[in-house]
Amino acid sequence: MKNLKTIKLNKEYKRAYFQGSYKAHPLVVTYLIKNGLLENRIGITTSKKIGKAFARNRARRIIRAAYLNIRQQLSFETGYDIVFVARADTAKAKSSDLEPILIKQIQFLLSLKIKKKKYK
Repeated sequence: MKNLKTIKLNKEYKRAYFQGSYKAHPLVVTYLIKNGLLENRIGITTSKKIGKAFARNRARRIIRAAYLNIRQQLSFETGYDIVFVARADTAKAKSSDLEPILIKQIQFLLSLKIKKKKYK
């Protein structure tokens, strides 16, 4: 899918959850952490709280499509892991509804990283 690198290992997801920065919204939660690689990777998680397999798969497809559409608009350096956690209403939304939310969340998280660098 257009050179989309994904996170595969459970320990990489846990690292994002416990050490990364996050921003929450009723449709999706976004975690961001540096990965030390020369590429950005994404991970999408959906729990059984969202619904049956059809709803979880739909939520993953919607998030992935929204990220692919906004990836060109976001201009930041490589080397980040981005983890998206779907919420209950994600499967009912459209990818066009999710795009501005993802842009705001990622820009907010990147601005936090810049602020942390200035104070160190």
